[in-house]
Amino acid sequence: MTSHKHLALFGLKWDPFSPDVPTESLYTPPRVEHFFFRAEHQVRQGGFLCITGDNGNGKSTVLRQLRARLSTASDLVTAEMARPQSELPDFYRELGDHFDVPLKPHNRWAGFKSLRERWQAHMETTLWRPVIFVDEAQEMPSAVLSELRLMSSADLDSRSILTVVLCGDSRLGERFREPALIPLATRIRVRLVLEPATPRQLHDCLSHLLSQAGNPQLMTTGLMTTLCEHALGNYRALVNMGAELLAAAVHDELPQLNEKLFFDLFGPTAREKGRSRGQSASQARA
Repeated sequence: MTSHKHLALFGLKWDPFSPDVPTESLYTPPRVEHFFFRAEHQVRQGGFLCITGDNGNGKSTVLRQLRARLSTASDLVTAEMARPQSELPDFYRELGDHFDVPLKPHNRWAGFKSLRERWQAHMETTLWRPVIFVDEAQEMPSAVLSELRLMSSADLDSRSILTVVLCGDSRLGERFREPALIPLATRIRVRLVLEPATPRQLHDCLSHLLSQAGNPQLMTTGLMTTLCEHALGNYRALVNMGAELLAAAVHDELPQLNEKLFFDLFGPTAREKGRSRGQSASQARA
């Protein structure tokens, strides 16, 4: 981890490659900005929203940004499901804890009724539907997803009393083809499918992070181009390599991160050295 002292040496307010970059400083591509606009409107109407994409394409970042945007509404009640893989009894326990409703899992009807009454009362008072965020939603049992669908609708499915944001990898989209989940899939009003980023999009993200962190000149232009071309369209790979480069620059007390540092760390010579060290260690154990 880069120390505050070393961050100061580079003129950085915070580590631009850390997982806990301030939410307001995260990069927002135009497609995601449009999704936020649609999502903020949908929260008032209720229903399901879905974010999908492969690992490293930015799903959790989008979910984090959406949660922060919605939190500015003072009357909006939100909940994050901490354990998406829970079966129905624990699912009800967690919902009861989030919404301050005492539940008895063995009496599911009473829990179902109490939660819906709480949500309807809140909606009638504030005009906001409560929002439930589910990250890693591909882990949710089908029975729990179906229960969420049933809990969220009222008046013979003509009105939504809850907003649910599901976020997961490509397996989530595949699961919506299951016969038991098709009724839920048809109720998803707003979708965002995140695809691998182009080098230009990665470059925009990297430039934004460095600028927000306080040092847009931290990397040379050549290094930024090289880094974005080698990240294979993956935001996570981009920041992971950036973190390694920053740590190496701190160690070597470099004034700026450049292409030579990149190839020292990730070039063919560096990989050969890594393999040689691994082979030597294996021979030593033998």
